[in-house]
Amino acid sequence: MEFRNEATYLRMSKEKEEDFHKKYEQALNTVQSELGRHLPLYIGGEEVKGDREFVRTSPIDNRIVLAYLQLGEKKHVDMAVEAAMKAFDEWKVTDYRKRSSIMVKAAKIMSREKFKLAALMTLDNGKNRFEAVGDVDEAIDYLNYYSFEIIRNKGYSRSIKGVYPGEKVRGVMKPYGVWGVIPPFNFPLAITVGMTVGALVTGNTVVLKPASDAPLMALEFYRIMHMAGLPEGVLNVLTGSGASVGQPIIENPFVMGIAFTGSFAVGSKGYTDFSRYGPKPFISEMGGKNAAIVTEKADLQKAVEGIVRGAFGFGGQKCSATSRAIVFSSIKEEFLDRLVKRTSELKIGDPRNKEVFLGPVINEAAYMKYERAVEDAKRDGRILIGGRRITGDYMSYGYYVEPTIVDRLPKGHRVTVEELFVPFLAVIEAQNLKEAVDIANEVEYGLTAAIFSEDQKEIQYFFDHIQAGVVYANRTVGATTGAMVGVQPFVGWKHSGSTGKGAGSIFYLPQFMHEQAQSIYT
Repeated sequence: MEFRNEATYLRMSKEKEEDFHKKYEQALNTVQSELGRHLPLYIGGEEVKGDREFVRTSPIDNRIVLAYLQLGEKKHVDMAVEAAMKAFDEWKVTDYRKRSSIMVKAAKIMSREKFKLAALMTLDNGKNRFEAVGDVDEAIDYLNYYSFEIIRNKGYSRSIKGVYPGEKVRGVMKPYGVWGVIPPFNFPLAITVGMTVGALVTGNTVVLKPASDAPLMALEFYRIMHMAGLPEGVLNVLTGSGASVGQPIIENPFVMGIAFTGSFAVGSKGYTDFSRYGPKPFISEMGGKNAAIVTEKADLQKAVEGIVRGAFGFGGQKCSATSRAIVFSSIKEEFLDRLVKRTSELKIGDPRNKEVFLGPVINEAAYMKYERAVEDAKRDGRILIGGRRITGDYMSYGYYVEPTIVDRLPKGHRVTVEELFVPFLAVIEAQNLKEAVDIANEVEYGLTAAIFSEDQKEIQYFFDHIQAGVVYANRTVGATTGAMVGVQPFVGWKHSGSTGKGAGSIFYLPQFMHEQAQSIYT
């Protein structure tokens, strides 16, 4: 068994790029003809209807009804946990090679359906086709990579040399039980699959609560896992709000672990609430305020392209988004001129269209964050480009905003230290590399960071002193974004994560297991 990244666009753009667009557009037509269904909860292998439904509309145009979903409640959480506990008895002793084979089969199904999944994702959370296909690719990578890792580590069981005569010892990693998995809207398939498969392939069972702002991918994932042969009750999916489903999962005493991705405020509260029942694993990734440093020795073309893509890809709605550009004063004006020009070239609009780079932000709450940041920037700094909502035609039925760049904000200004999760970049001036790295490290987050410099000594100083888990030098595809499964483990330091071990790394799976020492004496 060998792991290889899916990398669909990278591969197809080298072969026949028009096929990429043709497949996506065909899939989009199919998906749009299937909208408006009433979708169930999945508990113990059964389709379950709740007492109430909620309507999911597209952020592209809220007149587009995507589906009617069940509004899950605490009673459904209790039912799902009970079903997962029952399924755990068999799943925990299922041979790890069998579990792995199910995940690999699911990866193959997902790969066949990738364009349809990507088209549905565009409608569900507003990603353009390139980002949506990339999201599906990452989900496929997680299925394959974690399957590869469980095989490579032989189920995390090994013999240990004994001390006493006739002593035979094995160290065995065993699953905890039922896990609650709570993913975000921004990577509704990749992060959902990554956290869920981490739990499943190691022998745990799962109650999955997708984000209400992008719930459809989790239901598609369930369908694919069912097709791949996952036993009933091993995976249960509950749609609904954080209050009606998410919090009851955290508060259920029979849930043995939580995997969460979202904001620090929600994650830290969840960690505290879950820990009331004693020490249990809470794996969380909780955001970032990521910096890209541009030195005098940078290739400015690389820096501009990488920062624009990192800051404004998917509207800055990534925990890895480049939200601060820390630029040496000697090159600042030239850099800003180029940065503003490149930003002005970005196409904003309906992300179903091939030429569109930037679609809408996800909802009204995100727009209000953007508005507050713009107001603060106008008052306390200088907006170089952007700062407005775009309306007219379909755009009046979504939250379309201009990518925004601001400089001359005072030290410690909230726009330079708080995670905003909107297309907003703060430019900060530095005199030298030490000052730039110190500024980058001043925030409470430590997820991703970047440097643009052609000087190897500067790059090494940055790597040695930056306080972040995923760091890049001269990355043009996205200064601080785009970590690949099995290549760049996605790990947060400080308030960006709770465990110090990254998704897509060799250290990730053991977090879903606890160790048992087995000794036999003859």
